[in-house]
Amino acid sequence: MHTVTLGGLPVSAQGLGCLGMSEFYGAADWDESVAVIRRAVDLGVTMLDTAAMYGEGHNEVLVGRAVAGRRGEVQIATKFGVDRSDGAGSQRRRGRPAYVQWSCESSLLRLGVDAIDLYYMHRSPDDCAIEEAVGAMAALVEQGKVRHLGLCQVTAAELRRAHAVHPIAAVQSEYSLWTRDPEADVVPAMRELGVGLVPYAPLGRGYLTGSVRASELGATDYRRTNPRFAGDANRAVADAVVSLADARGVPPAQVALAWVAQRTEPLGVPVVPIPGTKRVAWVEQNAGAMDVRLSAAEVTRLDTLADRVVGSRV
Repeated sequence: MHTVTLGGLPVSAQGLGCLGMSEFYGAADWDESVAVIRRAVDLGVTMLDTAAMYGEGHNEVLVGRAVAGRRGEVQIATKFGVDRSDGAGSQRRRGRPAYVQWSCESSLLRLGVDAIDLYYMHRSPDDCAIEEAVGAMAALVEQGKVRHLGLCQVTAAELRRAHAVHPIAAVQSEYSLWTRDPEADVVPAMRELGVGLVPYAPLGRGYLTGSVRASELGATDYRRTNPRFAGDANRAVADAVVSLADARGVPPAQVALAWVAQRTEPLGVPVVPIPGTKRVAWVEQNAGAMDVRLSAAEVTRLDTLADRVVGSRV
């Protein structure tokens, strides 16, 4: 797998999102999740994406155990700033310097590493200005605990304010065939500042594979209440991906991922999708998408799907 540079950080052209191994997407198995991560690394997928809030630390511990002995083969990206410690579904967005320092040191301990390759602010803070939070992140770089900085789900104005304090390597946002919101606001600023895009949920949380139906999801799978999954309202969108995939003789997931991977040129920014999975078979299939090259006619056909999506993004 070839590499892509995000603000000076070389990473694999496709990463692995590890969230679903700890919560939100139904039951997961520790041993199988470890096997998924290790298989991904074997395939050349070296950027592993986690966060302090995923499973309340469980996910960072999982990732750390999975890459033990292979630290030099991977780039670890994690996040701070979403505090759910009050329980009962509460969520605070924090960014004051003392909290940033404590969060980073806690993540390093759970991951079992000396430095984090890409440290994201999970959401813009409610308790301080973004400049103050990024200043605290910059201090972590000076301490050698973090190598590069990132932001998640920010506006163009927030990115510019943050970048003025310290260079930002990447912005992580939901981005796929059916979620193209970043193109209208933050991508032009990213292009101007030389910031890369890391799309999460590039498979539309699995829906674009054509194999997911809300009625068949487990009780703990949050997609059951996602407006885009309700009543199969977007089945025609998924069917369009499946149809093109059948014509190509490849799995639908590879078509959806190939479209995202080919956005580097039209967007004018480096693009590194991070599909998530809990199964070895799917990580192998996803990695295979890097060998799929869509024609201009196929891209044009897929480009129209976002206009047909029913329901808001959550």
